[in-house]
This record gives sequence, structure tokens and C-alpha cells, in this order.
Amino acid sequence: MVPARSKFITYYRVSTVKQGRSGLGLEAQRATVQRYLQANHGVELASYTEVESGKVNTRPQLQAALLRCKQTRATLLVAKLDRLSRNAAFLMNLRDASVKFEALDIPEANTLTIGVLAVIAQHERETISARTKAALAARRARGLPLGNPRDLSVYAASASAKGRVVLRARALERASLVAEPIAEARKAGCTSLRQIAAHLNAQEIPTPRGFAWTATAVANALRLIEA
Repeated sequence: MVPARSKFITYYRVSTVKQGRSGLGLEAQRATVQRYLQANHGVELASYTEVESGKVNTRPQLQAALLRCKQTRATLLVAKLDRLSRNAAFLMNLRDASVKFEALDIPEANTLTIGVLAVIAQHERETISARTKAALAARRARGLPLGNPRDLSVYAASASAKGRVVLRARALERASLVAEPIAEARKAGCTSLRQIAAHLNAQEIPTPRGFAWTATAVANALRLIEA
């Protein structure tokens, strides 16, 4: 399989239908991206193009590109950062979605820019924490109860049950990322677990845990998908 660091999903966007039809803007983006891929021996696994305003964050082609990045553990590659979004919150969500991206006009975007936003968010969390501590101190000063459960075993059991639910939810989320590729493999004529595994490996799509597919891995994924 191709090393993860060299795999890319490319995304191009223009704002108007006229630009999309004429190729204006798209050609420049593609030229920039292709030069980068050639210079860095990058492999373009898939490419997505969208004609939509940058103010709109619900873009089908971008969502498809992000899903493909998760499926293949590839890096999302754009010629300019504003092709993704001009909205800071959207970029933070992109980071939280565990999708790596590179913007060729601002190489620091995936470290410096997102890092600054993270610092701001951290400051807000610290402010909320400080307000909470101040409120608890005020209640203590007035002699009000702060809460002291007598039977912690009840809470421990609840936490354990919630933990199992969270783990299963995460497993289902990982399995959902490969549901579509498995369905595509079946449409392509793969009928056995071994054939499906071979098809996924040929498409450079790793298992949810990042390994090559085997018949057992396919069976485990199907068990979660079809549950």
C-alpha cells in the first residue's frame, strides 16, 4: 500500500457557475496542486471539484472529499486555504474531524493558524473553569451543599455502562467509514470476504485501525455495519 504521508485527496472550488464552466480559477488551482504532487512524489487518490460560495459550509463534494480522506487516511490538499472555508469555526471542525490538510498558499495553516484558534478555545475553556470554581467557592462560603453522593458504586456502574456505549459508538463510526467501499466492492462483483478484502486493498483503503484487509477484518466490519 502507498505510505500514508504521500497519499492525497485533492479539492478544488470556484464560487460561480461561470467560472466553473470556463475553467477560470480551476485551471490555476489544478496547476498549483499538480506541481506540488510532482515535486513531492505525491499520489492523488481522488479529486473533487465544487462550484459553490465559500460562505456555504454544507458542500457535498467537500464532504465527499473529507469522507474519502478518512477512508484512505490521506491528506486533503488544496491550492488555497480559502478554497476550504473563510470560516474559522469550520476549520476548527475540520481539525476535530481528524482530517489532515495542506493549503499550498499558507503552509503554516495546519500548524500556526489552527494552533492560534486552539489557543483561543483553550482560553475560553479556562475562563469557564474559573467561573465554575468561583461559583463553587461562593456556595461553600454560604454553607450550601456541593454534592456528596453516598453510594459511589451506583455512579461507577453508570460510568462503566456509558463507557461501553461510547466504545461501541466509536466502533460503529469507524465501521461506517468503510460501509460504502464494501458496498462498491460487492457491486464490482466481489462475492466472498477474501475478494472484498483484495478489492479494498487495491483501492488503498485500510481497515478502520489502519491495517491491510483480510477476510476476517471484512467479516468483523460487516458484523458492525449490519448489526
